[in-house]
Amino acid sequence: MIELTVNGRKHSVDVEPEMPLLWVLRDVLDVKGPKFGCGIAQCGACTVHLNGEPVRSCSVPVSAAADQKVLTIEGLAQRGQLHPVQKAWIDHEVPQCGYCQSGQIMAAVALLAKNRDPSDKDIDAAMTNICRCGTYARIRTAIHAAAKTLKSTKA
Repeated sequence: MIELTVNGRKHSVDVEPEMPLLWVLRDVLDVKGPKFGCGIAQCGACTVHLNGEPVRSCSVPVSAAADQKVLTIEGLAQRGQLHPVQKAWIDHEVPQCGYCQSGQIMAAVALLAKNRDPSDKDIDAAMTNICRCGTYARIRTAIHAAAKTLKSTKA
């Protein structure tokens, strides 16, 4: 049994230690926010936080997440309030098809946790997830808006 904490809830899973965290989340725990995109940690659709750091869950063996804190997009909202990044995504109509957006949001949250006032260059360097629809300009705008909200609320 492997012990995981996902979105603040403890779970014991009976899986092979080398099984990718993505498949444990999606197929064992029924957490569907992280998406399968490429399976080789290139696209970022599967991005989650492991102890606050963004990781591509398709390439992280579940054993590496044992006794760690895993956060998915399902765990971002607190007490019924969307995270400022989620709100900015809606306000700025970022998604087009939406498939990559949970990974994009998780990458943006990680960026803003480290840098509350990122420049366009900072955003471009940190946001390495692929969006096939090309919504990168809206992503950048939403990140700047979320940064302003976070600075004003000191959240």
